[in-house]
Amino acid sequence: MSKYDIIIIGSGLGGLQCGYILSKRGYKVLILERQAQPGGCMQSYRRHGENLDTGMHYVGGLGVGDCLYSSFKYMGLMELPWVHLEPSGFDRVTIGGRTFSYAEGHEAFVNTLAKDFPSQRAGLENYAKTMKEVGNHLFDAIMPRDVTDFFTTSLFGASTYEYLHTTFSDELLINVLSGSSLKMELAQETLPLYNFAQANNSFVQGSYRLKGDGNLIVYKLLDSIKAFGGELICNAEVEELIEKDGKLVAARCGNGETYEADLFISNAHPAVTCDLVKESEKMKKVYRNRIHRLENTYGMYTVSLVLKPGQLKYFNWNQYIYVKPNVWNYFQEDGPVSGLLISCRVPDNAELQNGFVTNDPDARILDILTPLPWEKICQWEHTTVGHRGEDYKAYKERLADECIALAEQFIPGLHNMVEARYSSTPLTYRDYTLTPNGSSYGVRKDYHNPMMTLLSAKTPIPNLLLTGQSLTLHGLLGVTMTSLFTVAEIIGKEEAWKITQTE
Repeated sequence: MSKYDIIIIGSGLGGLQCGYILSKRGYKVLILERQAQPGGCMQSYRRHGENLDTGMHYVGGLGVGDCLYSSFKYMGLMELPWVHLEPSGFDRVTIGGRTFSYAEGHEAFVNTLAKDFPSQRAGLENYAKTMKEVGNHLFDAIMPRDVTDFFTTSLFGASTYEYLHTTFSDELLINVLSGSSLKMELAQETLPLYNFAQANNSFVQGSYRLKGDGNLIVYKLLDSIKAFGGELICNAEVEELIEKDGKLVAARCGNGETYEADLFISNAHPAVTCDLVKESEKMKKVYRNRIHRLENTYGMYTVSLVLKPGQLKYFNWNQYIYVKPNVWNYFQEDGPVSGLLISCRVPDNAELQNGFVTNDPDARILDILTPLPWEKICQWEHTTVGHRGEDYKAYKERLADECIALAEQFIPGLHNMVEARYSSTPLTYRDYTLTPNGSSYGVRKDYHNPMMTLLSAKTPIPNLLLTGQSLTLHGLLGVTMTSLFTVAEIIGKEEAWKITQTE
């Protein structure tokens, strides 16, 4: 039986980033993946001759000097074919028939919105300053010097909703500023200002999407991990993490194999991780109960449309559409879908120069996303993929029809352009990733009690670490941040900090 320095459970982005950094530094790394295909929510799937994405749509902060540039450059991810979204309006929010643009760069962001809301300029400048300030301190927790109370002295303890209503007097502008936030959960009672400002800051710095699917990221990291001597085993679902004398010693898998290591990193949801440790001297009931009591963010319904040739030109921004200015609670209402995001895949024949599309290609794939709370699909929670029944299929088809109908505010006649369509719900994500309730953004953070909902990479078991978006911040930005927090527990803060400073 081979013994490894480090076993990583799960090959989502967090597991792969940790695997890259640690294998590059000479550790003998094994990644165990329960599915046949690596990547978690980053992976794509093939239908109708096309690769369709699951969770990768766009990312912010990849410009030189921006928040993710150094880390992505260190991991070789800047070598991928990134397409720079339209600087004059990378996100466009349509509310009640009016469209507003988010411009790249904090000054341009303020100036563009101030044209529509001139009386709110001072508030917009305050918000831009807040975004920049929080963005400048993204990696403070791993600075070589001690940072006192990183989680509490930041904006984790402040309310997004209250901040917006204190800073702005125009309710429409508040909805416009919140309207691109389908990339997080807009929970009025809980969302910390830190999460809202940090995520939005990265996109204002500069927004990008891949020419290609999320598997480009997955296999770029995996190929490097293997080149560094690391290993990946798929179809190896971890069924138990075995503890001996207060430390983990092995992972027992459903493939009949047991793998030993000195240290373990779990990229699985923290509650799932706790369940893998069947017997433990260190992981007490109080810790397990705390983790299991944590609430999770909602999941998403996604419909991917394959378009007929020559029907629609590629558009280089993300389009958000809301029927009414109730961005914070529209998804809780009954009735047809009334808010969504439309993301256009960069066509295969797009020509790039300096990261921008220079020709005028036809669009081929559109992804439409809308929140889908668990309560609306829990009647099928005891079913599995492919075995949910005709009622479930009919429900998904109805949602697809509603999404397309709303999207026609932006793309008239869209339903006639569709060659094929494929949809998924939080149930799909739950079954593939084991994330409770198919949550899109992991554990729900609560500004009332940040220390309870922000999780450390460390666990009560000294050689078991956590990583992934449930810890601190969600999305590609949050997972990269958390991956560095996790590896800092192994290689030290100073070495992890260096990765964020690579030029």
